[in-house]
Amino acid sequence: MGYDMDDYSEIINLPHHTSETRPRMSMSNRAAQFSPFAALTGYDDAVVETARLTDERHELTEDEKATLNERLQILSENAHDRPMVEITYFKPDDRKDGGSYEKVSGSVRWIDEGEMKVVFTDGTRLAIADICSIEGELFKSEF
Repeated sequence: MGYDMDDYSEIINLPHHTSETRPRMSMSNRAAQFSPFAALTGYDDAVVETARLTDERHELTEDEKATLNERLQILSENAHDRPMVEITYFKPDDRKDGGSYEKVSGSVRWIDEGEMKVVFTDGTRLAIADICSIEGELFKSEF
């Protein structure tokens, strides 16, 4: 159905109404009325968070546990030399199940047996329960 200009003939040439009691709205405020409506605030963030992948923690085998315990013992005995190591550990995710495997390299200050943590000279503290492997020159003579 088409529109005929004759339908608007009574109003087409009338002057634009201007309120005597209210100030004219700025163009930017008028445009803001028609901007997209964010009915679900945080929805986009939730979608991104849900899509973010995490790794599942893998249980160490008995052999891996034994090797790790031996290396922790050697590290503890040699901590006074501040040995350089690279430790792979599981970092649990703060927001969802799982986490990520990360590596940290540095000089070990000591093993805090009370808190069960490896303490690096830069202050980094790693929970022994999260450690998967320890590598370094200190362990090259094992094999």
